[in-house]
Amino acid sequence: MPVIEVTELRKSYGGRPAVDGVSFTVEEGEIFGVLGPNGAGKTTTVECVEGLRVPDAGRVRVTGLDPVADHGQVAQVLGAQLQQSRLQAKITVREALGLYAAFHPRPADWRPLAERLGLTPHLNSRFGKLSGGQQQRLSIALALIGDPRIVVLDELTTGLDPRARRDTWQLIEDIRANGVTVLLVTHFMEEAQRLCDRIAVIDKGRLAALDTPAGLIRRSAGATVISFTPSAPLDEHELNGLPGLVSIEHQGGRVTLSGTDETVNAVITLLARTRVTAHQLRVTDATLDDAFLDLTGQTDSTPERDTTPEPAATEEVQA
Repeated sequence: MPVIEVTELRKSYGGRPAVDGVSFTVEEGEIFGVLGPNGAGKTTTVECVEGLRVPDAGRVRVTGLDPVADHGQVAQVLGAQLQQSRLQAKITVREALGLYAAFHPRPADWRPLAERLGLTPHLNSRFGKLSGGQQQRLSIALALIGDPRIVVLDELTTGLDPRARRDTWQLIEDIRANGVTVLLVTHFMEEAQRLCDRIAVIDKGRLAALDTPAGLIRRSAGATVISFTPSAPLDEHELNGLPGLVSIEHQGGRVTLSGTDETVNAVITLLARTRVTAHQLRVTDATLDDAFLDLTGQTDSTPERDTTPEPAATEEVQA
């Protein structure tokens, strides 16, 4: 049985649908990604999974339980790092870790977790004095401290520097290796491509695609890109007739073609037949960024923020 089941999920605010019939399942032990443009409904979807929002229609189950009706039981198996989280400003990192550990019957040892996330030097620092990246690391630690069977991470590495981001990616891979299922909401394509086993792309509240990262990339209109500067002009008619060609661009004497492996082979054959030399020849595969652009018609460069009348769910602890 999947550990998370979302079936025809619907949620509207002020008559405007934020999530409109989204369905997917998450299998035990996988890292499942949720991608989408800002305002696509990603955060609303996962907050319904966490039991922080009540769906208007559809069905959500976490280990077979209703996250709203059985919230107490779900909270014992699911940890969450919210997109927007805050603690009382005067609570220290040590106090927050100890407090959250007390919420669980069998918590993880927070000390190695704090060390792994670079929080040990800041154990006596108050939350209000932490940088945005340090607050984010603490939020991740609090999501993992209950030793959850499932963890939901919303914009996992926002605010982290490149080294801290890669260290956090390794941490997520390690906890998955220990059997934890991860539901990851992200706008970093590199993060999704490295970590996720499967990805649901949500656009305008609907499921646009569901596949592995490699599968999504294969769907990209131009899965392979070949660029070069020809030593002599090539016949435009022959270029446009190349098999598998999706697009062609000329810029500053350089030719860039998007297509398939068949296109690459045909270009090489054309160059050999016409005895044209391809200077600075480059052949690259499409990326998840390319696939995302094809599916949604835009790139996603900033974290999603709900613009609905209902305030975003947050964590807050009063010391």
